[in-house]
Amino acid sequence: MTTSRESSSVRLIRRLGLARPRDLEGYGITRAQLDRLVRRGLVVRESRGVYAVADHEPTAEHTLAHVAKRVPRGVFCLLTALRFHGLTTQSAHEVWIALPEKARRPELDYPRLRVARFSGAALTEGVETHRVEGVTIRVYSAAKTVADCFKYRNKLGVDVAVEALQDFSRKHRGSANDLARFARICRVSRVMQPYLDAIA
Repeated sequence: MTTSRESSSVRLIRRLGLARPRDLEGYGITRAQLDRLVRRGLVVRESRGVYAVADHEPTAEHTLAHVAKRVPRGVFCLLTALRFHGLTTQSAHEVWIALPEKARRPELDYPRLRVARFSGAALTEGVETHRVEGVTIRVYSAAKTVADCFKYRNKLGVDVAVEALQDFSRKHRGSANDLARFARICRVSRVMQPYLDAIA
């Protein structure tokens, strides 16, 4: 039989979506109590240091919530951000995150990460916050992501960047100023201009 304390702990974890032990300690739930909830089958360990209620229903962005919980300073970028904004047909087998140049590389057992190093305005501008399964995630805006793809075209392929630009132009008519601003920040204005002219 579930105790009232266990029930309130499960309700809290359900509200948080995904929880780390240190999140729960702030609410008075100790690691020993968390272990007991896991043994009772009320809570499951999703990955190292991340827990959810046993009947948690993952969304399409479940992996992003996981990574955001483990790497809160990271910003989802490039292919992962394109997928989030619906600007690509490419499927990413890894999760792309942007980190400051000197930040330590996160060690995650799941999922596989691709880390892109950003600095200055290229790191801090165009960051949006969204809620996924109760977790705040940080992701670059659609316009910033398109500019980033041109900046990283040698890693991703020019075709990926061009497809993203075409999809962006269809979905976000009237956002040319945003695109131009991020092209300047990412120093790809001259690279992008011929493609912008072609779809104008």
